[in-house]
Amino acid sequence: MDLNCVTSVIALGKADALPDWQDGDAWLAGGTWLFSEPQPGLRRLIDVAGLGWPMHAISDDGLTVSATSTIAELDRLELPKDWIATPLVGQCCRALLGSFKIWNRATVGGNLCMALPAGPMIALTAALDGVCTILTPGGGDRFVSVCDFVLGPQQTALKPGEILRSISMPVAALRRRTAFRRISLSPNGRSGALVIGTLDAAGRFTLTVTAATRRPVRMAFEAPPVADAMQQRLAATIPGGDWYDDVHGAPDWRRHVTLLVAEEIRQELGR
Repeated sequence: MDLNCVTSVIALGKADALPDWQDGDAWLAGGTWLFSEPQPGLRRLIDVAGLGWPMHAISDDGLTVSATSTIAELDRLELPKDWIATPLVGQCCRALLGSFKIWNRATVGGNLCMALPAGPMIALTAALDGVCTILTPGGGDRFVSVCDFVLGPQQTALKPGEILRSISMPVAALRRRTAFRRISLSPNGRSGALVIGTLDAAGRFTLTVTAATRRPVRMAFEAPPVADAMQQRLAATIPGGDWYDDVHGAPDWRRHVTLLVAEEIRQELGR
């Protein structure tokens, strides 16, 4: 879609050249959502594709993914063999049901910054203890966990002029066993519930719920819980108003299927 209200586009070559933020500005990365519908409030696009941020960094500390990395680039990553959570990367990439064109343009950071409940990069990074690095207008950094970065549908912790730089996942999280469940109203529909479980070597169990809720919900247990304890924890942690409601699923259905797949995950990882 043409954005005929935009009067200028700024192409950046380095991060220290970030312009002063103005009303009507928007960051432009992949642009897959930005150009999908009218944006009458926009006047200026700030193109961050030319910043040249490295797509990823693999180290003894874990994995850092650039906000400008595309879904396709993330899916192609070859990760260390002892990072047994690696299959989760591909599973979450494929939860973004788009054409190859979308996969090669849509960015990891854009998926987080859109903050849609069904965002699979939100699910991936929240389940693996992701921490966002945010560049501030003054040139500094601040760090926010993914669960605190996404506040609700299309709401994030970003302040005017701030930009998401990268997301880091620690090596301890990448060495956990994982279990993935996704459900939608139709075979190729948007996620109605996306639930991820992880289990570390010490037996600590975590459950991350996305798509079914307005923001990511993460619950930690010292050991895999019994069925009743987990169901009670889910009910206490996610009140009725936190279940998401849109054309891709009613709140009562989302709650029902989340409880079902959460039990499947508990059984799979508790073996």
